[in-house]
Amino acid sequence: MNNLIWLIRASRWARNPPSAQRVKLVLAVIAAGLLLAGLEHVGLWPDWATTERPRGIQLQRP
Repeated sequence: MNNLIWLIRASRWARNPPSAQRVKLVLAVIAAGLLLAGLEHVGLWPDWATTERPRGIQLQRP
């Protein structure tokens, strides 16, 4: 059933493709995300822009 929905969505997209401006916008957002991920992976991302990841809630017993 889910495959049929995606097939219908793809057929609508083929009939009415997005504008060139929207394609450029999507590609720019993807490129910005990859750039930020690359900066963090290489180690050039500043520490002040990194949040601490919670390790879980520590419950104390009374």
